[in-house]
Amino acid sequence: MCGIAGFFCKKKVSEKRVDETLQLMKNRGPDNQDAKVFINQSSSNTVGLLHSRLSIIDLDPRSNQPFTIGNLSIVYNGEIYNFVELRKQLEKKNIFFSTKSDTEVLLHYFKIYGEKCVDYFEGMWAFAIYNHIDGSLFLSRDRFAEKPLYYIENGEGFFFGSETKFLKSLSGISLSVNKEHLMRHLAHGYKSLYKTDQTYFTGVNELKFAQNIWVSPEGVSKPYRYWLPTSEVDNTLSLEDAISGARESLLESVRIRLRADVPLAFCLSGGVDSAAIASIAAKEFNAKVTTFSIIDSDERYNEEDNIMSTVDDLECDHHLISASQQNPLQRLEKLIHYHDAPIATISYYVHSMISESIHKGGYRVSFSGTSADELFTGYYDHFILHLNEMRDSYDYPKYLEDWSNHIGKFVRNPDLSNPNLYFENPNFRKHIFDASDELRGFFINPLEEKYTEETFSKNLLRNRMLNELFHEATPLILHEDDLNSMLYSVENRSPYLDTRLQKFAYSIPARHLIKNGYGKYVLRQATKDLLNDQVRLDRRKKGFNASINSIIDLHNPDVQDYILDDRNELFTFIDREKVRSLLLNESHPNHFSKFIFNLLNTKIFLEQN
Repeated sequence: MCGIAGFFCKKKVSEKRVDETLQLMKNRGPDNQDAKVFINQSSSNTVGLLHSRLSIIDLDPRSNQPFTIGNLSIVYNGEIYNFVELRKQLEKKNIFFSTKSDTEVLLHYFKIYGEKCVDYFEGMWAFAIYNHIDGSLFLSRDRFAEKPLYYIENGEGFFFGSETKFLKSLSGISLSVNKEHLMRHLAHGYKSLYKTDQTYFTGVNELKFAQNIWVSPEGVSKPYRYWLPTSEVDNTLSLEDAISGARESLLESVRIRLRADVPLAFCLSGGVDSAAIASIAAKEFNAKVTTFSIIDSDERYNEEDNIMSTVDDLECDHHLISASQQNPLQRLEKLIHYHDAPIATISYYVHSMISESIHKGGYRVSFSGTSADELFTGYYDHFILHLNEMRDSYDYPKYLEDWSNHIGKFVRNPDLSNPNLYFENPNFRKHIFDASDELRGFFINPLEEKYTEETFSKNLLRNRMLNELFHEATPLILHEDDLNSMLYSVENRSPYLDTRLQKFAYSIPARHLIKNGYGKYVLRQATKDLLNDQVRLDRRKKGFNASINSIIDLHNPDVQDYILDDRNELFTFIDREKVRSLLLNESHPNHFSKFIFNLLNTKIFLEQN
């Protein structure tokens, strides 16, 4: 895990800008910020590659970057988890290695296969490879977009980096805030943020999931997608084979992601997703597991009982971190400054406390349970989509009874409490842009934007899950996880985001996905002898979250004055008096708490930019 940046310009970029950028990269890579390569290809083009290293595999300086083999130089952020197996294939071709790193394996594969090298990789990455002979620059981002890669193209040239601030520093240009994207977040919530190609700054682009791009003296290519997720259901697959196949794929994913030359930490909530990962690591692979968890005093989000059930079962070292109101505004200002963006949800304000604690404990790698819901079903609308899919099945009455007994009575959203919702209206998506109608009144000129989604599959349930995986939930989680972790020089790994596992999970027939009122039924059964039953058999869906009241006192007059400061640009598009009335309420429904948090974030972001 590292920071990367670079440029392909008509004019030379000054040493001062390069050195300033390397200083900005030190959080992402505290072990080496001196690595930079200048390549003067011709009188009309100058290319530069910058790298800041967080040492995870092969800690020796020989693996520092930029790394060069022959006429190829690379800067790379991420991990190719299957590099051990790939290296063995290269050794059969009598290729010799000077390091034990995955970087060297990656570059050799590019040397042999060119842009097709990514077809061989299982991992997370953002990298740039320069060819000294033909003057081309190749950039790639991993299949699930775990590692960030931003770029701008202007009259001076092409600039890229792991963070927006690197682009600003390298290019020397000021970036304008994209007010439309800010309004999008306020109006529609975080699930709207990856529905367009926009970012929080005008002119700043983000390479999307599974995309490559080429830069050469002739110009910049259009980004192209080199991989699409599969959703080919195997209706002949028995429940037993679904469980054993999921188990085999998940165990292999965890096995190769445990590869590291530094201690490992595990983010642990009270749910199945993260607890399964920690349990597999400890019981199947005998890894030393240390867990870090947030404890919230608000009973809606308090998962301490389940967390301690896993800790006691694994007999592992553990750290419980209490959500607190200690210096919340200062902490938020620091996070927003580093993120170059508002913090998308309260969850990721709280998550930063875990990253900080992991760093203080001396750990450099953390594991999370991101995207188990998107692979195996876990959200409330999945249950209704599943009911719709099973409507013609002979055992539909049993599925409906299980939903009524175990799920429906807990659903607060009136639309999602209707088991016939998707039979009556297959196009229903109102719940995704949460509470948008209620929030319209706070805008001076409301943002008019319709919900859209990509068509990955003709199957309604699978298409919904794939949109969550690539455009709604997962992209935001990965973005926030990366920046929170990198602020404290920690690499985050997500074992559910594995190509083989995704392919297998989406081949499982719908009839196996939900049973006896359990979402993620296959995952629960696949970890039956590994995950403790208190967690494995708990149907509650709390999610990793916290109450806004646990981190900030909204009734404090000083806090209210801070939010309502009329000198802020926020109130050029938000009705200040309506916000004042909202803050004076004694209690705030969940969607209004989220809105207030987003308003506070937007105010701080605008003041910083």
